[in-house]
Amino acid sequence: MDEAPPDSIFIAPSIDVPRLLSGQSYSYHSPIPQVLADDNTIECVLGVDEAGRGPVLGPMVYALLYLPLSSHRSLLAETHHFDDSKVLTPQVRSNLMQSLCTPSTSLYQSCGWATKALSPRDISAGMLKPGILYNLNKQAMDATIELIKEVFARGVNVKEIYIDTIGPPQAYQTKLSRIFPTTAITVAKKADSLYPCVSAASVCAKVTRDAALEVCYRAYTSTPLPGSETPTAASSEAGWGSGYPSDARCSGWIKRTMDPVFGWGNVCRFSWGTAKELLETKGGAVKVDWPLQDDDEETTHVTDYFAPSGGGEGSKDEMANWFGTRVGEEVF
Repeated sequence: MDEAPPDSIFIAPSIDVPRLLSGQSYSYHSPIPQVLADDNTIECVLGVDEAGRGPVLGPMVYALLYLPLSSHRSLLAETHHFDDSKVLTPQVRSNLMQSLCTPSTSLYQSCGWATKALSPRDISAGMLKPGILYNLNKQAMDATIELIKEVFARGVNVKEIYIDTIGPPQAYQTKLSRIFPTTAITVAKKADSLYPCVSAASVCAKVTRDAALEVCYRAYTSTPLPGSETPTAASSEAGWGSGYPSDARCSGWIKRTMDPVFGWGNVCRFSWGTAKELLETKGGAVKVDWPLQDDDEETTHVTDYFAPSGGGEGSKDEMANWFGTRVGEEVF
């Protein structure tokens, strides 16, 4: 999905600018609808979907949406025409999200929603961690479980859960059923086009990710956010586009802006092949070879790298001299 954000994008309350720019992952929960807060016996349905699984730039966003079972299809599908976010135009998605966040609307009064933004930094750290592979499927599953647990903890009476699958649906469904044994769980392919609550969750995820990309791009270019006195064209025109490697705007931006040592900062997933290849081979990146101790030296301490191990000048090892030599009292 190489589509770029719309030129005028709704910045949802799920956007935490300081955390986005600092490379943190974080969760956001909307207020619980008053009708559910007043009566926790009302049975609810909950849907989960994601946006931004494949891009090299920007966060992956998981989202859920819940509402009373009795109004599941009538409110979401028949009244507001939610569908898989990929078949809705950017402006329609943005309008639906804005309606979810407007207190006077029926969507706001009936629906609660939440997002988990997994930052590029944390995604890459998990995938590149030595020894223990924390791949994208595992990270996605953990984000889903975390969000659902938080909704239960807030007192929402969830009776049915629908999720767009990652990996084999049956294995995923079995695992979730063990974690949430009192809830009927359905994991299915293309759930975002089959179940309205998943369609609505996909809109929350997509609009949040689009806004996150926009906020990050404008921070790079010192461009005011939408709603300022001097709005400018969004990233869809000349910036990094959708963040997908197949998007020419994205690949062009990556090639133009790569620092030879540090790459691209918190916005980039360094574990993606696109970034790794440029850093290692095509970008002229600076390689650092760290001096290693002999394999049979098992008693190395961090202080060994900052001071000579012996008393004579000749005993200083290579690393010790990187940080200068000790200054004597005679200089004071």
